[in-house]
Amino acid sequence: MTLHSKPSVLVTGGAGYIGSHAVLALKDAGWPVAVIDNLSTGFRFAIPDGVPFYDGDIEDAVLLTRIFSEQATGAIMHFAGSIIVPESVTDPLKYYHNNTAKSRALIAGAVTAGVRHFIFSSTAAVYGIPAVAAVDENTPQRPINPYGWSKLMTERMLADVATAHPINYGVLRYFNVAGADPQARGGQSTAGATHLIKVGVEAALGLREAVSVFGTDYATADGTGVRDYIHVSDLAAAHVLTLEALIANPSHSLTMNCGYGRGFSVNEVLDAVDRVTNRQLVRRLEPRRAGDPDSLIADSRHLRGTLGWEPAHADLDTIIAHALGWERKLADLRRSDGDTSS
Repeated sequence: MTLHSKPSVLVTGGAGYIGSHAVLALKDAGWPVAVIDNLSTGFRFAIPDGVPFYDGDIEDAVLLTRIFSEQATGAIMHFAGSIIVPESVTDPLKYYHNNTAKSRALIAGAVTAGVRHFIFSSTAAVYGIPAVAAVDENTPQRPINPYGWSKLMTERMLADVATAHPINYGVLRYFNVAGADPQARGGQSTAGATHLIKVGVEAALGLREAVSVFGTDYATADGTGVRDYIHVSDLAAAHVLTLEALIANPSHSLTMNCGYGRGFSVNEVLDAVDRVTNRQLVRRLEPRRAGDPDSLIADSRHLRGTLGWEPAHADLDTIIAHALGWERKLADLRRSDGDTSS
């Protein structure tokens, strides 16, 4: 696919963690790209120089129409939304608004504008607590919280819309996303983030007193929960490959799990943080959190077989080293600019 044949891609939530890495991957591959983000949780500095940026909301139909026209948008990568599972339980309407109703507005705008390809940032939370060790795309989808339901509802909308209109879609169900751009161009920047590797690295740098370990009596080798951690840059690469596949076969849509098919326990991750940072983290043992499965590991054969995707950073120490590099750069950014949110 030549540069001139590549349609412009609108990245929603492109100032956020995963969205900003997708922007980097698209730019690196020569795709024209623009970003819409309301900066409620994203950061303006995360958007590379030269990328058109629209400060606004995806349910603003007038703004969307203008963006689609100005950018000649041919594809959308949709990352905008709310992602904190416990918050979804205490404030479900926020999640059904931000993740489902706003997605409906975005999809409607795309259909009206004739956008042909749509990639959606979904989650392993759609599986709830699966009864199998390795989760494939046919594992029953039984969310146990509003976050998972809000994402599954959007998946259903996309399937129905693709049946009724000339648009195809790629649904990517993420497992545990971690790490940062290997060149330290971006990373997880949210204050108070709950991602384990982010929390561990912050603690190693003295930004947190301790790391909480929620539950030590799971049915795993060391009693702590096991998760499949995928490097954010490998995930971003999967989005670009998905876009290429959707364009190559406009009558076909895809739903794929994004993970490595290998799990690490909480203690194994924290041991790796100790190893990479040459620190000894303080671990605070806490009760289990409601709804946390013992183990959640992706069967990613569909992703690998369909797209030819091969991860470049599938090593836990590498993921942590990249997260550490970004955390140090982020500290420098915050020292030089007291407000990095603008």
